[in-house]
Amino acid sequence: MNNKSWPAGIEKISYPSSIDHSLQNSMFYNPGGRKMPLLIALHTWSAGYNQPNCEYAEWCVAKGWAFMHPDFRGFNDKPEATGSDLVVADIVSAVEYARGVADIDPERIYLMGCSGGGYASLLLAGRHPEIWAGVSAWVPIFDLAMWHRDCTVRGNGYDKHMELSCGGAPGSGAAVDAEYRRRSARTWLANAKNVPLDINAGIVDGHRGSVPIRHTLNAYNLLAAPADRVAEADIEYMTAKAEVPAALRDPVLNDSLYGQMPPLFRKISGDVRVTIFDGGHSVVYPAGLAWLEQQRKGKPAVWQIEATEVLSGSEGAEVAR
Repeated sequence: MNNKSWPAGIEKISYPSSIDHSLQNSMFYNPGGRKMPLLIALHTWSAGYNQPNCEYAEWCVAKGWAFMHPDFRGFNDKPEATGSDLVVADIVSAVEYARGVADIDPERIYLMGCSGGGYASLLLAGRHPEIWAGVSAWVPIFDLAMWHRDCTVRGNGYDKHMELSCGGAPGSGAAVDAEYRRRSARTWLANAKNVPLDINAGIVDGHRGSVPIRHTLNAYNLLAAPADRVAEADIEYMTAKAEVPAALRDPVLNDSLYGQMPPLFRKISGDVRVTIFDGGHSVVYPAGLAWLEQQRKGKPAVWQIEATEVLSGSEGAEVAR
């Protein structure tokens, strides 16, 4: 991600997880004040709570939002991590901790993450849709068994992490396969059909990055109305070729929030949107955060973003897995 330090005012805290009463670490910011938004920002696959996701924190300091950056069992190479029930409870408990010590607006609780954090964002959108006013997921893993196959082919080692977490490779036994299903966002995401959800991937991810864009497109399709879905042939084309088919290119598609990683393909269906942008395994912070700022719990997703202050120096970045 980056080598920056956490902004002043961001502190390490520990909070109890409801599932096992253990104390879990998080970075935290409470600006004080009344009815403030809360951003739960999630670390990447091979990191923990102290990964310096400073763009999230800088936004919250500048905007007067509360901020939690929980550990949710850290590196995804063990059974207690990787989308486990412990992970889910830890993230929900982070919300409850923030609500207990700060005056959080229940209509403005947001979730954002990229890579492994994008995966956990999709998972929590499906497992606890009642919490979120908006969820922004970047280069996420949608289906762990599918990603295991992707990683085995590429030899990048993440398949071994999943085997340590789930008890073996997919297909090695009924109990193992059940773990892959239970821990996958794919199993739960249909529950999030009324949650404003923005899913993003860079066109060359899976070629110059670890998560093929079929994960993002399949996640969108699961929630989209049948008439709005991306055809399977187009998903396979974009995934294999790292380009948008000529028939799907929109010459007027423009979104200045994406800066030097402009959108190449976009579809919207009700409360879900998918964007494929000109980049790789990346997150564009201003696009995700400015979109979240417009969302309110229980209201339809807002896709036309109003003028908002984007932080100076905040931009897209390649993600450390």
